[in-house]
Amino acid sequence: MSKHLFATIVTPTAIAANNRGEGDGSTLSTLQKITFGNDQYTTVSAEAIRWAFREYLQNLKESEVNRTFDPDADEYNLKGERDKKGATYSAQTYIDDDLFGYMDAKKGADNENDTKKRRGALEVSRAISLDPYWGDIAFGSTGGQKGKTSIHSTEVHRTAYQYTIALTPESLKKQERAALALDAIAAIRHVGGNHSRFLYEFRPESIVIRITDDPSPWIMNCFERSGDAVGCSELIRLINAKDIDPNELIVGGKISKTPYAESLNQANVKLYNGVKEAIQIAKQRLAETKKEVTSS
Repeated sequence: MSKHLFATIVTPTAIAANNRGEGDGSTLSTLQKITFGNDQYTTVSAEAIRWAFREYLQNLKESEVNRTFDPDADEYNLKGERDKKGATYSAQTYIDDDLFGYMDAKKGADNENDTKKRRGALEVSRAISLDPYWGDIAFGSTGGQKGKTSIHSTEVHRTAYQYTIALTPESLKKQERAALALDAIAAIRHVGGNHSRFLYEFRPESIVIRITDDPSPWIMNCFERSGDAVGCSELIRLINAKDIDPNELIVGGKISKTPYAESLNQANVKLYNGVKEAIQIAKQRLAETKKEVTSS
């Protein structure tokens, strides 16, 4: 039976802005938003998060990444295009083609469908703010030339975000790339894509990792705002209800130093002070799982 890897991440609380929202035709830079009940929450797209994963992989192993971003030219390049051979894809050769998939939509010489595509093995959810958005706006201006002062405004939101990734290592051409995806979680930086103009610490403040036979995550949106801190009461409820086996969980980060840690310990969940330590344990568990499958 295939093992599935799920991880839900909650970021530190910081000030977000300019997450590629829709403009209103004015000088206002907006955040993407979603409505839940009577409140609005801000959101960061899965594409923006994947962009940050790609940037990490490009900086780590540029020779093994097919699609790379050139900040000077503000454009993307594929290895085949760079060599004047046309767009080429290979999930076996390239890490990003394996993790994120690809699609090259085109027609053949006889106008038949010649599209080449692969579904990405790594799934990423939208990141949703833990706190409602109350309409905070920062104002600014640019000048320097008489009569050419420009007034502009930016929506800002002080909040933490949570999102989830899902991956079945057996779906990869090279299963060891699952470890690279885990490493990227703690190392991503420019979430928001090449248009991002603000620095937001998108690394995990706390993380819940689940390695399981269950094809459903069950840990999505398991964090919630609790006063000024972050809690995980829903995760504890699911464990106590026996919907999640605590032995499948690895929990790390700041959550281990909150009142929720006692309930997690009582439920026999493995807790670690550091996020990177939790990720390392998850990598070891994946490696052990792969050995067990190979030996059987």
